[in-house]
Amino acid sequence: MAAALARGPRALRAAPDVSAARADVAIARTFQNPTAIASYTGSVPTYHAELEIPLDFPWLRAARVGAAQASLTSARYRYAFERAGARFDAEVAYVRASAAEARARVTRRNAADADSLLVLARLRREAGDASALDVELATVAAGQLASASEADSLAAVGALLELQAVMGLPSDRVTVALADSLAAPAVESDSVAGVPLLIAAADAALEAQERGLALARRSILAAPSLTVGVEGGDPSGTEKGPLTMVGLALPLPLFNWNGGAIQTAAAARDRSRVEAEVTRRESDAAVAAARRELASALRRVARDRALLGSAERVAAMSLLAYGEGAVALPNVLEAQRTAREALADTVADLAAANVAAAALRLVTTTTGMEAP
Repeated sequence: MAAALARGPRALRAAPDVSAARADVAIARTFQNPTAIASYTGSVPTYHAELEIPLDFPWLRAARVGAAQASLTSARYRYAFERAGARFDAEVAYVRASAAEARARVTRRNAADADSLLVLARLRREAGDASALDVELATVAAGQLASASEADSLAAVGALLELQAVMGLPSDRVTVALADSLAAPAVESDSVAGVPLLIAAADAALEAQERGLALARRSILAAPSLTVGVEGGDPSGTEKGPLTMVGLALPLPLFNWNGGAIQTAAAARDRSRVEAEVTRRESDAAVAAARRELASALRRVARDRALLGSAERVAAMSLLAYGEGAVALPNVLEAQRTAREALADTVADLAAANVAAAALRLVTTTTGMEAP
């Protein structure tokens, strides 16, 4: 997980969004630069020097900065969610790699058992206690399990390479080894403190659009500018020294009442309002679905473990009975197949339970758990 946060592509892609939002806040806080004007006229005074200073209405500045800060808050919450998503991806990749490794280990053991059964069938045929059909059946079973073992080993290598990609490591060859085995996850608590990150991000985005609409409405009367300067250069000498110039430029909303910008901001606000409501509903549905999947997977794991114990005992007893000539080889093969399927189901349901627990932690990560 630490590697996925430090070098993983998901966390790295999300970081520039926060930097861009922080830059937008800096832009919103910036005052406009003054404009220096120097001119010459044929009439006296002939020389003019002016400095035009744009003024910023407090109500315009407050709306502009507030919208940028709300966007920054939304970006931070989304970045926090992406970091939680990177941890989720790493955990899921690790679980799948563990499940693939466990399955490969099981099929290797099954292939070895099938080879032992083939040797036993040949010995019994030489002793006159088994037929050639038993040897052929054992040969087919050993070949099938050897192919399954090779395929599962290849799948385990692929799962490890996918884990390395999530960790931000090269995935052309295996460079990591798993240290943990699959275990049933703990039941997650139903209580959630704080607001889920995606909901908080959607609410912050809605606030940003609300402030953007307020800015558009307040911009009907544009900000004025103050002009100060001096003029001089009277050849007659009538005017002594430079003359002071002071002026105020106030835009008049005669032809443009900023209606288009207001409509655009209102549409963006309405869209953000709908997205916030949809996000809230989807978050609630995702939490409920993750809880159902986790509970179901844990029930399946408990049932699988009970069935697995019985299936393994049946397989062991049938193999012992076959060695003593009490049962036929097809019965042994069927018992071993049932035990293999029970073990595979246990591994798959353990992986599903761990994935569901990770998904539940992801969708219940809140603002109190993940600082923006």
